[in-house]
Amino acid sequence: MSAYDVIIIGSGPGGYVAAIRAAQLGFKTAIVEREHLAGICSNWGCIPTKALLRSAEIYHYAQHAKDYGLALEGAMKVDTAAVVKRSRAIAAQMNNGVGFLMKKNKVDVIWGEAVIDKPGQITVAPTKKKPMEPQVPPPKNALGAGTYQAKHIIVATGARPRALPGIEPDGKLIWTYFEAMSPAAMPKSLIVMGSGAIGVEFASFYRTMGAEVTIVEVMPQILPVEDHEIAAHAQKRFEKQGMKFLIGAKVAKVAKGANEVTATIETADGKTQTLTAERLISAVGVVGNVENLGLEKLGVKIERGTIVTDGACRTNVPGIYAIGDVAGPPMLAHKAEHEGVICVEAIKGLHAHPLDKLKVPGCTYSHPQIASVGLTEKKAKELGREIKVGRFPFIGNGKAIALGEPDGLVKTIFDARTGQLLGAHLIGAEVTELIQGFVVAMNLETTEEELIHTIFPHPTLSETMKESVLDAYGRALNI
Repeated sequence: MSAYDVIIIGSGPGGYVAAIRAAQLGFKTAIVEREHLAGICSNWGCIPTKALLRSAEIYHYAQHAKDYGLALEGAMKVDTAAVVKRSRAIAAQMNNGVGFLMKKNKVDVIWGEAVIDKPGQITVAPTKKKPMEPQVPPPKNALGAGTYQAKHIIVATGARPRALPGIEPDGKLIWTYFEAMSPAAMPKSLIVMGSGAIGVEFASFYRTMGAEVTIVEVMPQILPVEDHEIAAHAQKRFEKQGMKFLIGAKVAKVAKGANEVTATIETADGKTQTLTAERLISAVGVVGNVENLGLEKLGVKIERGTIVTDGACRTNVPGIYAIGDVAGPPMLAHKAEHEGVICVEAIKGLHAHPLDKLKVPGCTYSHPQIASVGLTEKKAKELGREIKVGRFPFIGNGKAIALGEPDGLVKTIFDARTGQLLGAHLIGAEVTELIQGFVVAMNLETTEEELIHTIFPHPTLSETMKESVLDAYGRALNI
């Protein structure tokens, strides 16, 4: 029976980063994976979707070449197979990269499905093939089925798409993100159920590629976790692109035809309507992979489909930990990575700071991009904070105008008494890159004074960030 200091179940962003950090700290480490090294993020989520969106972005700019003084000969067309092939090749590259990192850091890879028998021991069985998914061969030199011991077991099994009763994805007419990332052909029409980051990104991709897209959202605004002002700005931009929205509405049922679906939509006022499209994407969130791990038998506390942990990622059962999506929201890859480091450093006895969820940025890679961190204006007011709010539009920024991207907004929220940066909310070109400046500022407990005294390079989009801070204090210079 092989014995380790740390075994991690799941090799997604949280799992593989935890394994590397454990190896760096001198732990004998193994990682268990049942289907894809690098997890959903690199194989079916974060990375391959960005590859698709990049293809859509290039297509968009090619269609608008004349706006930049350029003339392209001939008609542009989408080669769906080539777009998907590029995306899948990038996913494979990421998969191989994680395999290399495991080898480099001397982390053993155990291939199969793990069950925790008791604290300190797991049993790994051969992987069972999932419907609609290819059988993935184990990497070279991977260990197989058997019983393994470890002083510390970290559960990093991630999450899967949530399915609503009666609207279960079938891989043909009703898609999850798995099928939406590898279409055999571009659908001419599409219903997207849910307007969170996943739903909006796919809606943006398919609309840019020419599909008629309707988003159905049960909440009163799209992008429900975002600031209301940013969400409203986003909806206007999407509508200008031709997207349609049904807000405060839900898909009650779906009827399938030969090559189309008809959704019955119920609105908040009790009215119903039907909507027909070639495909429907179910993007109503994800649910943690907590089943079939032996957690219930061990008495590991689970609430709302995720494992309950403390600030050091410990469960209520000594020796068992949880990180990433399976440990609850926000269900983001970078949150999982950070928790992986916190967990392992706490095991080592280092002074690991608990995760502050208010400092976890969120990014949506649609066109336009959306990014945020901290409190929304509404939440800050609900908490009774006296606030100062600054806004700066991209139309006042020279770099944005030169890029042909003048539609955007940076919004900052400060505590009126202390100058503490409470939140930042952005929409526009490359804001998913800009947001980290505000994240660093919040982590360093920066005030408005320090941000105002910081020199931002010109011409850059980042100048919109400083101008938003200036505006909060009545000092904006370029608007």
